[in-house]
Amino acid sequence: MSSISSLLQQLESFVKAGNIDQSKQSLNNLKVALLHGGTSDESAYALELGVLISVMEGDLQAFARNMAQLQPLYKSGVSTPRKALVTGLNLMHLLVDNRLAEFHAQLELLTDLEASDPLTSFPIALERKLMVGIYDEVGQIPDPSYQLFMDHLLQTVRDSIADCLEVAYQELPLGDAANLLKFGSKQELLDYVAAEREDWIMEPDKITFAPPPAAHAASDIPSMEWIHQSLTYATEMERII
Repeated sequence: MSSISSLLQQLESFVKAGNIDQSKQSLNNLKVALLHGGTSDESAYALELGVLISVMEGDLQAFARNMAQLQPLYKSGVSTPRKALVTGLNLMHLLVDNRLAEFHAQLELLTDLEASDPLTSFPIALERKLMVGIYDEVGQIPDPSYQLFMDHLLQTVRDSIADCLEVAYQELPLGDAANLLKFGSKQELLDYVAAEREDWIMEPDKITFAPPPAAHAASDIPSMEWIHQSLTYATEMERII
């Protein structure tokens, strides 16, 4: 049987090459080997690479599984060169899922030095911007692996804007709707509506929204200020990514 060290090296090479299939197979082999021995550090290295593989594949469920196995190792004192990166990615994941209580619980586990690392300070700063509606100083993502979560954040904001539009307007020209939802073309808008908003009535030059349920109070309808803040955020997300 190959040594754990050689399996880790093999897995590292597959991940660096961006070979998802070989990476996943290599990770499975490594996890089996770790069941029969291996140090906590080696287990952490393997799980961190598993986190990166799940990001490469866009598999957030696999991401969560690897993080769930990795967190106890971090809490036990294991520290690796990738810890800041993986911690930052986990914070981004929690932010995308709007799991803010867990987000802040994770922050409590960080030392001041860890929290100041650019890989972890980016999601911390992003969360603060989200809370106060200021998005113009977020900066560039610190690592390409953050792109997956930035894409998800933009989609989340787009869905929120769409929710606002359908209760704030009775109808809207297609061009205006595309601009408000930050699409580059009307076709992108049409694709989004077909996939996500089947109840919107599409006409040649406009969208007609179904009226909100009668139970909605006026206070339930999002304010134009809120819509403006969401649009500002969406614009900033596009600038960042």
